[in-house]
Amino acid sequence: MQFGELKDRWRIDPGAEYRCDRTLNLYKTPNQPGLVTQAAAHRSLKVLTIEPSLQVQLCSDDYLGWLRLTDIQWLTPATAPYQPPTVDRGDIERAIPGAIAFTQAAMAVPNHYLWGGTVAPNYDCSGLVQAAFASVGVPLPRDSYQQEAFTAAIDKSDLLPGDLIFFGTLERTTHVALYLGAGRYIHSSGKDQGRNGVGVDSIVDLAHPVSHTYAKQYRCCGRIMNGYKPQGVQPAGTVC
Repeated sequence: MQFGELKDRWRIDPGAEYRCDRTLNLYKTPNQPGLVTQAAAHRSLKVLTIEPSLQVQLCSDDYLGWLRLTDIQWLTPATAPYQPPTVDRGDIERAIPGAIAFTQAAMAVPNHYLWGGTVAPNYDCSGLVQAAFASVGVPLPRDSYQQEAFTAAIDKSDLLPGDLIFFGTLERTTHVALYLGAGRYIHSSGKDQGRNGVGVDSIVDLAHPVSHTYAKQYRCCGRIMNGYKPQGVQPAGTVC
């Protein structure tokens, strides 16, 4: 698709959805100073503004970002609107082994931490969690603080494989990990205090400096009870 065609379609139907024909990067501002998230191939998005810059919203998680005008060529009008799957706790329990296997496969290939990354091989923390559950049909919100708000709070002593562990400050979550069992969790952590990629750490054995660092930032735990349903236009968040 070319810019002129998109512009004409948007004027006629500003609520239309478009399919990404390849993975596209979305940026935090129109001037593209930094990646904010990624739209994997075949995901759907809506165009919110078209001039002077192209702001879009991903249909599955409501996430906002700015698209390069040169990437319009990789958009195709969607043949049907996005329909979120209906997922309950039973579905999630059956899907958890697959989500864990996804993260372990991600760890097994060369990777590094990528702020805004949601597509293999390079992820940020919440991007890895979101991608892992999306791979087994469970849609989640994009950012770690959104994932915390979406889950049901549980005590650390009640953690089960597939639950999420949140880290950060008293004010806000800034990091998320997927619990594996036996005190171990898998996450994508950055260079400054992590492993610069996907790795396994512990909330019990703090001998490794990364485990020790995150233990000091432990915030809470959450259990995924259902799949995320789009809510419409939301304020842009801060990825992690």
